[in-house]
Amino acid sequence: MDKERLDSESDAEAMKLIASAKAAGKRRKRRRLIIFIALIVMMIMLYIALRIILLDGEDAPAAAQDMILEAVVTENVYTQTIDLSGYVEPYDTQETKFRSTGAVTGVYVKEGDKVKEGQLLASIDNTAQLADLQSIRDSIEEAELRGSARELELLKLQEINAENALEYTNIVANFDGEVASVDVEVNDYFEAGDSVMTIVDRSRLKATVEIDEIDMQYVEIGEIAELTFDSIPGEVIEAEVTYIPMLGRYTDQGIGVADVELTIENPPEGLMPGFTFDGVINVEGEVSMILIPQAAVTVGRGGAASVERKRADGTTETVSVRVKYLGEGLCQVLSSDLVPGDVLVYTARSGSNAPPMMRMF
Repeated sequence: MDKERLDSESDAEAMKLIASAKAAGKRRKRRRLIIFIALIVMMIMLYIALRIILLDGEDAPAAAQDMILEAVVTENVYTQTIDLSGYVEPYDTQETKFRSTGAVTGVYVKEGDKVKEGQLLASIDNTAQLADLQSIRDSIEEAELRGSARELELLKLQEINAENALEYTNIVANFDGEVASVDVEVNDYFEAGDSVMTIVDRSRLKATVEIDEIDMQYVEIGEIAELTFDSIPGEVIEAEVTYIPMLGRYTDQGIGVADVELTIENPPEGLMPGFTFDGVINVEGEVSMILIPQAAVTVGRGGAASVERKRADGTTETVSVRVKYLGEGLCQVLSSDLVPGDVLVYTARSGSNAPPMMRMF
């Protein structure tokens, strides 16, 4: 039984690692798509500006010519989608255990049976516990006749303890559910704490999904996730965000994540615990991203970044920015007073390659 439990825990851990890897891959694909769309817009603007400048200076030697370029600050508005992957589990699981030691005298259910909360599942020999309880109750009757209050108070506490010991010889269901496994037979001998059977609640299913720190700002209790399963092709299953932890965690890949719980009410037939899924959470509303060319950003002492913004009279002013490099020569503006439509002025050398990748500020 211990080996099976270890194998089960190992399989569950492996499935979580696979789900985490799939989720990370989907997030990278989505961000590359956003960057690609924004890049097309930016490249068109840059092409027009370059054509004008190159035509004005086409007589100068290309290798030595400095080009003054202009770029418009752009805003890319998109619908935020959070990719998910994982596997479903029973909403509740009870690993039943005897809390006393002895020989099994009764097993009252079998695998696949439906059970109700409080239903008796199995019992062990309770002869000793019954004898102890009866002896204490006899002593209580004698103490009541003698009128000894202190002795009676002590015996009442012993009675409660004996009643608990008798109760520990039985196993009952903690909730309405189904018997998933039975590992006990009549006359088997069990030590206190040994697992006997497993009860599961499959009326609802749950899944724990890993969502990274960037996407967590868009996740709220009650949001609906759309899940697809290979076992149910062509059907989208809705799941609700029912739990967001107070604490996140740090993955081996150096990413901050939160383990968010989803719940599927009334799962369709054929959907079993352990089945894997892919899915999305479509965030309500639109998300905007302000973009500028990487080449327009100047990094000064101490890592402070700035750009040159063109005024209405043609002069420029220095504006501090905090940006994140997105790839393909683009940066996202994280904080600044830049607004879409502002014109940035920067210098580039004719014939040079694209500037090297900058750091994240």
